[in-house]
Amino acid sequence: MASVVQVSHPLVRHHLTRLRDQKTSAAGFRNGLQRLSSLLAYVATQDLDVREIEVDTPLTTTTGAEVKSVIALVPILRAGLGMVDPILDLIPDAEVWHLGIYRDEATALPVQYYCKIPPSGPVDVAMVLDPMLATGGSAIAAIETLQDWGVPKIKLLSVIAASAGVEAVTAQFPDLQLFVCAIDPDLNTRKFIVPGLGDAGDRAFNTHRAHE
Repeated sequence: MASVVQVSHPLVRHHLTRLRDQKTSAAGFRNGLQRLSSLLAYVATQDLDVREIEVDTPLTTTTGAEVKSVIALVPILRAGLGMVDPILDLIPDAEVWHLGIYRDEATALPVQYYCKIPPSGPVDVAMVLDPMLATGGSAIAAIETLQDWGVPKIKLLSVIAASAGVEAVTAQFPDLQLFVCAIDPDLNTRKFIVPGLGDAGDRAFNTHRAHE
């Protein structure tokens, strides 16, 4: 059965409220997205495999640990790009692969226009990064691509999800691990999450005026 973890923490609630606020600037939105991504990643990486190693401190030799899993961060372009850097700060050796998927406004179906993933040699763990999980279409397309690559463990990190999106991805992928900051109840007629926070890509990259 799929695992859905809603990260409830005072700092998550604080920064998420700033993201929801339409008065928050693009710079403030990016900063909040980065902070929430760090908090999500902290929880999502608690089950990573480690190996024991010995290191020399200034005083003696001691036993420590290092992550042994090969990890890939897979942002869904373009909003997912805002989640990459803070997670790379935590996992500097992670690989970064990109998937370009957009939602057709007429059909609300995902369209993949870019895929930078090697044909072989899958990683041990892939973390799909997408701030918004609305219908679930883009996430499903991304997860299918990673499964075709042969990734054995896939985690999906989203700041906000709609209930319908959560149901869609967990129904299709029983082994998926989903980490979210909030699950909102509704989608409007344009398939935007309500109450949501608007278009995460437009708000992060200050391009929302193009749609006014």
